[in-house]
Amino acid sequence: MLVNGESQDTIAIMDRGFQYGDGLFETIEIHSSKPLFLEQHLARLVLGCQKLLIPKPDLVLLRNEIAQLSSNAGSAVLKIIITRGEGGRGYRQPDSIQSTRILSLHPFPHYPENYYSEGISARFCETRLGLSPLLAGVKHLNRLEQVLARAEWGSDEFQEGLMLDIEQHVIEGTMTNLFYVKNGILYTAPITHCGIAGIIRAWIMTQYLVVEDYFSMETLLQSDEIFVCNSIIGIWGIRELVNRHYSIGNMTQTLQHALLCEKQKQVAYENV
Repeated sequence: MLVNGESQDTIAIMDRGFQYGDGLFETIEIHSSKPLFLEQHLARLVLGCQKLLIPKPDLVLLRNEIAQLSSNAGSAVLKIIITRGEGGRGYRQPDSIQSTRILSLHPFPHYPENYYSEGISARFCETRLGLSPLLAGVKHLNRLEQVLARAEWGSDEFQEGLMLDIEQHVIEGTMTNLFYVKNGILYTAPITHCGIAGIIRAWIMTQYLVVEDYFSMETLLQSDEIFVCNSIIGIWGIRELVNRHYSIGNMTQTLQHALLCEKQKQVAYENV
């Protein structure tokens, strides 16, 4: 783990990331010791810093630290956290912001192969997403809604929970973005009032024409295919939701294959 470039595993107790969740993070897959979708992750990190009025990190320095941690990592997960740094009690920002930069490496979670080939079971969560247009899309450190939603089940019966906003629109999963297919058309919810603008979500939208529109639980249940995605799991089809069963359809399988090819291409390009 690196904290502001130094090998350590502690931060100051007055760091605003700890005090207020005043910061943001990225979670990056390391495959064959190469960080995947790195440019997209860094672009989202910079955009998030701009939205939160946190000075953006030195990207040359950050790239060097990423390379340092990932060079012999094999298969792993790299987490980057940027906070506003240390400050006194109260919400007012320090007059001079010295942001904190934390990079940590974690084992890559190896999920059962049937999650990809056969799909997963999902449920709807009772916890609702509040509306916050200012923060929509940002992967900020305040993730209590997701923490509470994930606490709604503890067994292995479900692999993901789907979250609605307070206006009863289905938005995303607790850890994923959500898509569905109806009559050959791919749909997803807009990330304008809540939710996270995922890296794989954005990549999918370069592969297909996607309709961004709000939808209800009933609309989702009537779909032909449903899948969720993020930077670590990739793409999982949903095979069961509220006692309804779905096939892992052509569009889901096509995107899974295309994503695998994209990852292989990125690793091959880095090795040239």
